[in-house]
Amino acid sequence: MRTFHIKFCEKKKIFFGISLAILVIGVICNIFLGTKLDIQFTGGAVIRYSYNGTIQQEDVEQIVKDASGKDVSVRIHEDMSTVNDPTQANNSVSISFAGTDSISLDQQQSIATALDEKYPDANFEVVESNSVNPTMGQSFLLKCAIAVLIAFVLLLIYVGFRFRKIGGVTAGLMSIVALLHDVLIVYFVFVAFQMPINDSFMAVVLTILGYSLNNTIIIYDRIRENRRLMGPKTSYADLVDTSINQTLTRSIYTSLTTFVAIAAVFVVGSIYGLTSVTTFALPMMVGIVAGCYSSVCIAGPLYVAWEERKEKKSAPAASVENN
Repeated sequence: MRTFHIKFCEKKKIFFGISLAILVIGVICNIFLGTKLDIQFTGGAVIRYSYNGTIQQEDVEQIVKDASGKDVSVRIHEDMSTVNDPTQANNSVSISFAGTDSISLDQQQSIATALDEKYPDANFEVVESNSVNPTMGQSFLLKCAIAVLIAFVLLLIYVGFRFRKIGGVTAGLMSIVALLHDVLIVYFVFVAFQMPINDSFMAVVLTILGYSLNNTIIIYDRIRENRRLMGPKTSYADLVDTSINQTLTRSIYTSLTTFVAIAAVFVVGSIYGLTSVTTFALPMMVGIVAGCYSSVCIAGPLYVAWEERKEKKSAPAASVENN
């Protein structure tokens, strides 16, 4: 059986160029489209209605915007357990208003009237109405950022200790660079598709970090083992290329099975208009691909480039001492 040996380190400029191009496109999208923050971070008001039958998110957004004169964000939650009998479904729609002003009872009545005119058989009823303090969202975002920072520090300590025989600190730093690469790509997906940054974003980021880190650690583990088997004279490029190729099938299969499962969730969410599902599944799909790519094509070649740079720096010093 013929086996392929891809020279990842030799093609590192291509891989780095692809990532750089994607990140540049993301930055351009961010400049022109801007970041859309969910009410959790901006503050505002939320009204949740129960309804029967089927409604369209775009129609509801336009109706509420016309009735209230404010920008809104609509999330539809459909009861999948009663798909064969929609009249018995426990469906609800959440309407979010960004800003610091609350929604008055008159405005709520105007919104309900407008919705009833568009969907007379939906029987809209207010389930809950409350305001959101922006400081709570900011506190949540700050805590998530601190959690990610702590995770990076612990990762650096763990990798530095476990893989100390192959330059553990360098390996840890390169894995963090790969993880930041994944976080940025997930963020740019939210920006490009104009999905609001909310708790789904943090859930996707933390999940992708786990998948990407797991792939990277497995590759590093193989590098450490191959260093012992192949000897200290083996170049870093050959060592890393061999290790990546040995784990490539496993990395692809793991990511592919997860991608297919999330893709099925995304398709179901798209069919039934479940915004809360699609805004999680779509960036997850992209993040899984990005995580696999960064583990295989970014972390390893970056590690090699750094170690080779250290060797070149130490070579002149060693020659001077010998003279």
